[in-house]
Amino acid sequence: MCLTKSFVWSQLKNIYSTSLCHSLVQLVCYSAKHSPFTIHHSLKKFLAIYSLFTIHHSLAFAQSDVNRVLKEVEANNKAIQSNIKYWEARKAEYKTGLTPYDPQVEYDYLFGTPVGAGNQRDFSVTQRLDFPTTYKRKRELSRQQITQTEQQQKVYRQDILLQAKLVTLQIIYLNKKHAELNRRLANTQQLVQDYQKKLDKGDVIILDVNKAKLQLLNINNEVALNNNEIQVARTRLTELNGGQSIQVSDTTYPITNDVPDFETLDSLIEANDPILKVYEQEKEIMQRQIGVQKSLNLPKIETGYHSQGILGQSYKGIHAGITIPLWENKNRLKAAQANLEYANANAQTHIIEHRLENKGYYDQLAVRLKAMQEYKDLFATLNNTELLNKSLRLGQITIIQYFLDESFYFSAYDKYLQMEWEYHQAIARLYKYQL
Repeated sequence: MCLTKSFVWSQLKNIYSTSLCHSLVQLVCYSAKHSPFTIHHSLKKFLAIYSLFTIHHSLAFAQSDVNRVLKEVEANNKAIQSNIKYWEARKAEYKTGLTPYDPQVEYDYLFGTPVGAGNQRDFSVTQRLDFPTTYKRKRELSRQQITQTEQQQKVYRQDILLQAKLVTLQIIYLNKKHAELNRRLANTQQLVQDYQKKLDKGDVIILDVNKAKLQLLNINNEVALNNNEIQVARTRLTELNGGQSIQVSDTTYPITNDVPDFETLDSLIEANDPILKVYEQEKEIMQRQIGVQKSLNLPKIETGYHSQGILGQSYKGIHAGITIPLWENKNRLKAAQANLEYANANAQTHIIEHRLENKGYYDQLAVRLKAMQEYKDLFATLNNTELLNKSLRLGQITIIQYFLDESFYFSAYDKYLQMEWEYHQAIARLYKYQL
């Protein structure tokens, strides 16, 4: 019996384009019709072809799937939204205090004694002004503070998106581990069934069956723990996505470009690092603050109009005054200068710490990439499970030796998955500035 077109079509129509589906259907059905193999062998051919195209499909969309997660998190994350509101409030605050003081209007009506002394009326309008250069410097300071808020928002946004990306990478790692654990589980379940049948026939002893059951229990527990970790990671991603569930079913990491040498990469990071721009902006703000404080240390001016009436006589004229800056702003200029020194020190500290942090991530790449390639090359030549099953079936090894050899392979593959995850974590942290 051969495969029918309807069966093959049903497996492909929801994944690939119509033309590609037609091609695969014709290929598989032709193979089944013109060969002596049964439907089982034709199905194996179909699955092989299906797997190849699925891998290609996954690689093509893995990058866009991670980007999809980041776009959704950016749109839905409540912390990002509240942070935007916070800095909008700060922008409004930075636009205050740029105008002169409010004018002051005074009116006095004084009853005179004894009778006949007459009543006195006083009326005045006064305006108090800082030294003229103060207003220009305050506006310059305000512009710098508003510019800094944009970088502050970017820093916060990138922190949230990096968290989301790292959680997504963790889920991809756990999905890959889930697939491997399920493969191990299926193989061990089959082994337990085979040994149970052999026990019934008296070909093996109960101790061998117990060893197989113990291995099955261990793998079952690993599957359960891995599923729990997947659930925890998905919950964290839902939290980052503003409480909206978001699915990540990928088992392939985003495609990464070649990483340049460290000096080149570090220069790119520093040129686009919003935290460094915040510190640089803070230095500029402190410089402007010093200028504002110097202007505030200059005399303030008061001018206005004053009229007085008494005993039918009136007096009208201008009002002028000046404040002598003796005590009000004492030490404020020193404080502003100290803040500038602090901002300079913060910027230098960040540059050093950030460079060393990036160097640490960069150094992780080479050793992990080399180890990953070595593991890949070795795994490509191994057919460990099949060889072990054959050796056990032929009686060339005991079940203890089987599980011991299997554990070597499991340990190596788990290390490979771990290194691959750590490699992509380091890449994500190094390229955080692109988020």
